[in-house]
Amino acid sequence: MRRLAWVLVACVVLAGCAGTTPETTDPTASTAGTPDLATVPERTATDGTAVDRAEGRAATVTEVVDGDTVEIRHPNGTTDTVRLLGVDTPEVHVENDPPEFEGVPDTEAGRTCLRDAGRNASAFVERLLAGERVRLVVGGDRRGRYGRLLAFVRQNGTNVNYRLVAEGYARVYDTSFAGRERFDRAEARAQRNRLGLWACAADGNEPEPSTGERPEPGGLAIVEIEADAPGNDNANPNGERIVLENGGEKRLALGGWTVSDAADHTYTFPRGVTLGPGERVTLHTGDGSDGPDELYWGASEAVWNNDGDTVTVRNATGETVAERSYG
Repeated sequence: MRRLAWVLVACVVLAGCAGTTPETTDPTASTAGTPDLATVPERTATDGTAVDRAEGRAATVTEVVDGDTVEIRHPNGTTDTVRLLGVDTPEVHVENDPPEFEGVPDTEAGRTCLRDAGRNASAFVERLLAGERVRLVVGGDRRGRYGRLLAFVRQNGTNVNYRLVAEGYARVYDTSFAGRERFDRAEARAQRNRLGLWACAADGNEPEPSTGERPEPGGLAIVEIEADAPGNDNANPNGERIVLENGGEKRLALGGWTVSDAADHTYTFPRGVTLGPGERVTLHTGDGSDGPDELYWGASEAVWNNDGDTVTVRNATGETVAERSYG
């Protein structure tokens, strides 16, 4: 009987083991030699992503294909093509389909305008990423239908995917991904202010280039920085603010200009914002309704570092026109 009992126990154990099949990777998604880029835990960041700046894997951008596609090299020497997750810039190598971009007319003028906007997006990404080290954070689906790696691309702590949408270089792609709601809000702001490609909407006009006028020395100045909001900074983002003043003699057209911190979190001034001689404008970090002398970044948490940071204002061509450090 004792021997029979041991035999029965052994059979039960073996049956249990046989019923457990180890998970296997889909062979069609296999990428030999490519580092494992595991999906990171969700954590909302200021620039609209669900990742920390330190997460993801390092890579170097070796070539910019267009506004939403780059070639990269992994630290182990293998190469890959990355399609920026969740965004779509206008095409430059093939014809555009205007109905994909809300409000853009399905006319030759609309297609021409989108092609120009696509070239602008490609040039922007070229300036920002070519030859740079970045971090890749993949979404739930690692590969697109063309085998390209789908990822958020982070450079100097900011999410390039989000920045493309916020500054009007791209639309939000019709798919689900972490942080989609913030991307949608950024797109709505860009559409409302007719930034970048959204200048093509309705009338199909060419995206309006900024003059990139640089004020004379002593023109635009950062006259006040309030980095430490009352209470919890992240719970009170509008307690943070910076104040800009035009100390020059000419009215400044600020549309397309940017304000950024040392980590390259970036705010873009809406189209039509101007600042006359002697006038001031306050930029609050949180949400609100823009007015003649009050603007709102739209961030859901603090941007400015209480222990020290650098405020940089650049014109539409990327030239630094004002900079101030504190801490």
